[in-house]
Amino acid sequence: MNNRITLPKTELSVHPLCLGGNVFGWSADESESFAVLDAYVEAGGNFIDTADVYSEWKPSNTGGESERIIGKWMKARGNRSQMVIATKVAKLSTHPGLSAANIRAAAEDSLSRLQTDYIDLYYAHEDDTKIPLTQTLEAFNALVVDGKVRYIAASNYSAARLREAIHISQTYNWASYVALQNHYNLLERKEFESDVAPALSSMGISALPYFGLARGFLSGKYAAGAKIDSVRADGVSEYQNERGYAAVARLEELAKAHNAPVSAIALAWLRAQSVVSTPIASARTVDQLKEIVRVVNLTSDEVESLSAITA
Repeated sequence: MNNRITLPKTELSVHPLCLGGNVFGWSADESESFAVLDAYVEAGGNFIDTADVYSEWKPSNTGGESERIIGKWMKARGNRSQMVIATKVAKLSTHPGLSAANIRAAAEDSLSRLQTDYIDLYYAHEDDTKIPLTQTLEAFNALVVDGKVRYIAASNYSAARLREAIHISQTYNWASYVALQNHYNLLERKEFESDVAPALSSMGISALPYFGLARGFLSGKYAAGAKIDSVRADGVSEYQNERGYAAVARLEELAKAHNAPVSAIALAWLRAQSVVSTPIASARTVDQLKEIVRVVNLTSDEVESLSAITA
């Protein structure tokens, strides 16, 4: 599968599934991560999302584990030029926030761990309201001017702050955020659709949502009363209700109709949203990767039937 889409306001040509790297070095060790990455490329994938903070939360980790694994894998495969790599700054405890000095230092560290001299898409991982946006954006622009970063983007920004950031970049003729990575899926809709989506549409910026499978709940594996062996199992309790199970039931019906995995249908619903370019989903195993990398095209009626359940 070699289908590609071009992210708006960029020359980045990417696979319709962005592979999340948060599990690399956390629930997937190096060899398991390599296997998933190899399977993703074999399926036509080329777009990987990580962050400097992945996976500092695991005991004995210090952050940067995911970037190191991805960098080691790209060097071993000799495929850096074929990959589109996104990483982020602001949340690592040793590189917190979006000051100019921190952005520069964190970027250099990420480049070293990734064993590359450029980052394709560099995110502000969260909105640091303690630092003036002008300082943050000037620092990002300097990285672009230096050739260390190709494009910049925002994550966990409100519509108002995103608009403000875009205005500042335009005013000073600096590099501007080209995408937004916020929490959005079939079960998490209200905040995104009411606040962020209209702003993205008006500015021509696309969304690359994270938690596209609602921490795995929309994979269909969390049947009522089922015990799942996963580090994320506790994170799905908020979805284990009548609304959540109704959504999964409809996903399962569509999965049978399309002869596709349930996960692929949930991600197809996201792709069908007008402001979404590429959803992000992660896989701990090759079998999980095969479920999420399948690209399915739903009809407008099928999309609406899912939307109506969780409206």
